[in-house]
Amino acid sequence: MDYLTDGSEYEVESIPEQLPVLYADEHLVAVYKPAGLLVHRSPIDGEKSRFAMQIVRDQLGHYVYPVHRLDKPTSGVLLLARSSSVASLMMPMFASGQVNKYYEAIVRGFICQRQVLDYALKNEDNPQAEPKSAITEYWPERFAELPVATGRYPTSRYSWLKICPKTGRRHQIRRHMHHISHPIIGDTTHGDGRHNRLFRSQEWPGLWLLAKKLMFTHPVNQRDVVIELDYPQRWMRVQQELFERYPVMM
Repeated sequence: MDYLTDGSEYEVESIPEQLPVLYADEHLVAVYKPAGLLVHRSPIDGEKSRFAMQIVRDQLGHYVYPVHRLDKPTSGVLLLARSSSVASLMMPMFASGQVNKYYEAIVRGFICQRQVLDYALKNEDNPQAEPKSAITEYWPERFAELPVATGRYPTSRYSWLKICPKTGRRHQIRRHMHHISHPIIGDTTHGDGRHNRLFRSQEWPGLWLLAKKLMFTHPVNQRDVVIELDYPQRWMRVQQELFERYPVMM
């Protein structure tokens, strides 16, 4: 099996010939980006020939422009501009927090209350630089306890979280969850290898981080825009096989 640079499998989801369109107007288009697909060409995957921007360009028949980041192992809503001028309007909105981003994740252990973490993060490419403010709000949706031992514990506990990052630092959610000792399952850079292996053994591979929803004011027509994704098949499967089969009520 092929692997990503962070250890996640390429084949977590198949890459279709066309990406599902979640929203489209004359200025913007949002698609579902499956796990394992880069947004655009990158040195980390120079040998690969297919990228989200290329796929969307081919299916729409014109160039598109990225306005925010979505890591390769992360699946979810990817917003693209249809022109460079609209991209230049949208990118500052993401940078300044004018776009509300909602993620969902499966993490190790039980998180029982809504919390806000304000913990500055260093630049991963320049550790000597001053850390920058990073704020993440998160709250639990459901819990599960798998009757399989992990390390010295007889069972394995998991929380399904909803997460709203208030800032946009690189790998912010993954690094913040690691900081509070509730790493995201499938994160081989900031996660727990024992739980990652357990999920793979149950045939639930990949990074369990989903970009679920975007909310913002349209930069051209000033209308409120809400783009929300239905759960992908792999998320529905883990919900049924883990969270509905081994639920814990809090």
